[in-house]
Formats: sequence, C-alpha cells, structure tokens
Amino acid sequence: MQLTIKVKLTILIIITCLAMSFNCESKAKTVKYSYKLQIIDSTKKAPAVSFKPKGPAPAWAPDIKPEMLAVIEKLASYHDKPLITLTPVEARKNHTMADAVKDLLKDHHISLPVYQIDTIGEDIGVTGGTIHLRIYTPKAGKGPFPIMLYFHAGGFVVSGIDAYDATPNILAEQTHAIAISVGFRLAPEYKFPTALMDGFAAYKWALANASSINGDPQNIALTGESAGGNICVNLAIMARDKNIQMPKHILAIYPVAGTDTATDSYVKQANAKPLSKAAMIWFLKYYINSKSDLNDPRLNLLIANFNGLPPTTIITDELDPVQSEDIALANKMKAAGVTVDAENYDGVSHQFFGMGAVIPQAREAEAYAAKQLIKAFKEK
Repeated sequence: MQLTIKVKLTILIIITCLAMSFNCESKAKTVKYSYKLQIIDSTKKAPAVSFKPKGPAPAWAPDIKPEMLAVIEKLASYHDKPLITLTPVEARKNHTMADAVKDLLKDHHISLPVYQIDTIGEDIGVTGGTIHLRIYTPKAGKGPFPIMLYFHAGGFVVSGIDAYDATPNILAEQTHAIAISVGFRLAPEYKFPTALMDGFAAYKWALANASSINGDPQNIALTGESAGGNICVNLAIMARDKNIQMPKHILAIYPVAGTDTATDSYVKQANAKPLSKAAMIWFLKYYINSKSDLNDPRLNLLIANFNGLPPTTIITDELDPVQSEDIALANKMKAAGVTVDAENYDGVSHQFFGMGAVIPQAREAEAYAAKQLIKAFKEK
C-alpha cells in the first residue's frame, strides 16, 4: 500500500511538472509575435444576386463579364463629360467606378460592405507641403501588425484616397495587416516626379513610426493600382539605391509600366473603358514636364534596373490598354532575377480590383493578392 502511494505521488509530480512546462511554453508562444494566416474565403462574401447588364456587350469587349459591364453601364448613366474634354480640375468632379459600384449595390438593395477595420488620419510633412495618410487597422488582434503602403490609381492626375477606400479596407481585413493609403499630390499642380517623392516620404515615415501605429517596421510591403503600381516599383528601387530598408513585397495591380501607347494591348483596347488609349495620353500630358520624361526609367519602368528588388506580384486584366506593358514588366523583372508571380483575369477591365462586392473576378483577385501578401509577411 505504501509503495502504491509513492507511485501515485511520483505520477502526480510528473504530471504537474509537465503541465507547468506546457503552460510556460504556451505563454512564451503567446508573447512572441507570430503572423498567422488570416485570409478570408472570398466566396463567403459573394452577393446573393447576379448583376446583369441592360445592354449588349460593346464592340471593344465582346467577351466582357456581365458584372463588369453592369458597372461600366452604371458609370455611363451619370452622363459625365468625357475625361479628355475636361481640365484636370473638372475631371476630378466626375463620378468614379467606386460611385458606380455603390449605386449598383443600392439599386439591388444590397448593403455596402462593412469591414472590421478602424481608420485614423495622419498628416505628414513632405518637400513643399504636407500629404494625408489614412491608416487602416484590423479591429481584432493585438499586433504588432504587418504594414502595407497603398497607392491609389488615377493616372497621377485625378482621384484620391476616398475613391479608392475599398482596396485598403479589403487587403487590411483579409491579410490582418495595417494598410496606409497615401494621398500623394496630383499633377498638373505637382508634376512628375512629385508623386514618387511623396510616396518615398510616406515609406520613410512608415519605417520610422511603425511602432506608434502598432505596426511591425520589419514587415512592410508596397501595394498599388495603376499609377499607384508604378509608384510601388519606384519606391523599391529608391530604397535599394538609397540603401535603406527594402520592402518585403511589391503588389502591383495593372501598373502603369511604360510610355509606349502603340503596344498590342493599346491597339486592341484603344476604346476600352474606363481607361482608353486617349485617356492614358491625356494623363501623361498633364503628368510630365516635357516629352523627355517619357524616357525616364521612373516613368517608363521597362528600362529601369530591377536587380535586387523583393518578390513581386503583378495582377493584369484582359480588357486593358496597359496589359502588354505589364506582361513585359513581369518578364523583365524575372530576367533580372526577381521572383515574380503574376495572374491575369479575363473579361474584366482596368479598375476591376476592389469591386469584389459585385464582380466575381475581383473577389478572386483580392483573395489572390491577400494570399501573396500573407506569404510575404510570414517569411523571415
């Protein structure tokens, strides 16, 4: 009987020690920062209704997806004057694709997406003035969170962080990271390369102030659409050349990567909407100081030096004048030794990203982009 008691006591002591060891290990793992996969299944947010266009597919896009066409039709219903007939100040008053998506949802009695994200604003000093940052932080979790800087589209001339509010919300929520949307100054008031300089100032601010927004300065990526995609690639090159911390990843969504408007996609999609060949020429006219800027590698990325850049994701779409230059960009970056992942989405046009509330291909692209960022954030 005495032996049995000793055995029981011995077993009890062993179990207690093991439990204490397990608890200590669990606490240590809890305290240590570890990025976890947070991607949201995009199919769960698919609307219950399908968005059907009112008219036939246009001549420039016979295979356009119905949901994409429905958005373009809604944009046309506002009867805004064509971009190329307006001054930049006038053009900034036109409706946006974001307006079209919101009104299309209202037409179908569907509530706007609600994101589990908190936002705050921050003004920072730049050469010659200030710019505004909008910071998107996940409501769940304690951080420190990974950080992505986001740069909006608009040809460097129109639009802003309000019109492109969806993408940073979506990416912040799906990656469980902080997104910083950068309100860089626009041309022609602030011509090339002001947008790049503003972007670089925002990047340096994020590196220096990450802890103040509960972010991880060692886990930072660059993201952007169209003109914003151009800015992303440029900032990585600038970080390399100025010998400051490199971003962990570049996410360039249909970036403006060249200045040749005679490529195959410019010819095939000359009349595409919302971005046409004429519209791109209009944007470049107001952005550049002189024609010599068209041969600057910061604008014509296809002649830039990509050596040493971080892994890059490039998203393209079929019905887009810039598709050819984006494919060339991916190939040139690969040739320079950059790890490049690229996905093309058929039947959709420029600016489709961020429209997952309506367009299935956008939901797929958003999930793919989030997956790429998560993979980058997890890497040491």
